[in-house]
Amino acid sequence: MGSKPAEVSKFFIAGINYKKTDAEARGQFAISNEQYKNILSTAPGYGVNGLFILSTCNRTEIYGFAENASALIDLLCSQTKGLKNVFTELSYVKNGLEAVEHLFNVAAGLDSQILGDYEIVGQIKQAVKFAKEHSSINAFIERLFNSVLQSSKAIKNKTELSGGTVSVSFAAVQFIKENIEFPAHKKILLVGTGKIGRNTCKNLVDYLGTKKITLINRSGEKSSLLAEEMELSTAAFEDMDKEVNLADIIIVATNAEQPIIKKSGLIGSKKKCLIDLSIPNNIEASVKELPHIMLVNVDELSKINDATLQKREAEVPKAKAIIDQHLFEFMEWHDMRRNVPLLKAVKSKLNQIHSSSLLSAPINTISSMPDAEEKIQRIINGMALKMRHQNTQGCQFIEAINDFIQPA
Repeated sequence: MGSKPAEVSKFFIAGINYKKTDAEARGQFAISNEQYKNILSTAPGYGVNGLFILSTCNRTEIYGFAENASALIDLLCSQTKGLKNVFTELSYVKNGLEAVEHLFNVAAGLDSQILGDYEIVGQIKQAVKFAKEHSSINAFIERLFNSVLQSSKAIKNKTELSGGTVSVSFAAVQFIKENIEFPAHKKILLVGTGKIGRNTCKNLVDYLGTKKITLINRSGEKSSLLAEEMELSTAAFEDMDKEVNLADIIIVATNAEQPIIKKSGLIGSKKKCLIDLSIPNNIEASVKELPHIMLVNVDELSKINDATLQKREAEVPKAKAIIDQHLFEFMEWHDMRRNVPLLKAVKSKLNQIHSSSLLSAPINTISSMPDAEEKIQRIINGMALKMRHQNTQGCQFIEAINDFIQPA
């Protein structure tokens, strides 16, 4: 990454989210781990230095350092199904302080499809961890990430922005309660037991009061562990067609690149409700054309307007105030870090002056090296303090030298 501190003016974010795109469009730019790895390894060739990618059901965003946002978009789209011109048309771009503030807002749940959705924090952690494992996180992003987590945690603890129970997984259960008669008596199939699938499973048990749930996961061990914990049934991934045929309600929370439930498999089936929590969609959209099938996806589930969300809206100003404080502290750190090269240069110059024979009189006032080091560090600390509040680096350089050569 180089030793020169990263400049916030070179920090960009380019992304698409639920505000301007539907689930199908976002699916074209969803990033798998393999695609993510390829992007990180080819980043230097695009002039991108330090980055991470946040890819969830509601957004795909690339954060990084480059000369312009176009370099980030080129890099991202080099690995996606979707084309660059489509992404550019649908995307938003933010730079510098605005890009930094955007990440704070995202981590707080202020930019989530469901206001205050705290699941995004875990997704940010995973995104940064993956990039760090592939040596793509520089000191700026590391510090920003930690500041964002601290801010998000403070918002979680000091406000009710995430109060109540509202998430995509909970919305799925609410939809079932509102649209299916006697849902506790229905046979439910849940495909996918990752984080969203697991949360959905717990909500089904807690809010529908049912155990008539069969779990399927590509990794049978994962579904077996959850089934044992919740006292539910499991089925092998290979038996999914049979289980789909038996089920009244089917929830899919997988991350396959292609639909795993198709229209052709449901023609002539009994009446069913299908819920797709996946991005890209893992239930073929044309399933909706079948008159006996009810199909909803993430976007439709997220259109919730209830008392919980109204309470969360009232907490937004408190959350913003917390973000402002952490944002200020981060930018203060960044501004100080920009001064590090100059402070090092001044310190080096003062050490040269001390060891020089050109200024014998002042040198004699500092007879020992430990004393000289202590005085130099005191001068550097004072210079750093002044530079936090003034932008007169040249004057402070001269002042530091004058301070040093003056008798103690």
